[in-house]
Amino acid sequence: MKAVEIREMSIDQIKSKLLDTRKENMELRFQVVSGQLTDTSKLQKSRTIIARLETILRERELVEESKGEK
Repeated sequence: MKAVEIREMSIDQIKSKLLDTRKENMELRFQVVSGQLTDTSKLQKSRTIIARLETILRERELVEESKGEK
């Protein structure tokens, strides 16, 4: 998922996607430990998506705060 796609989403959609991706990340970690996951790059991709989602969510929060201060 690219940052452009995330920026087009609403805050609620971003939070929902963040929750889903965190669950997916947890499942991937369980699969790595149990030896079921052979493609460990999925774990890194999942963490990257989580970071993007959190970054864009924080950007939006900062914009909201700056609008409130004016």
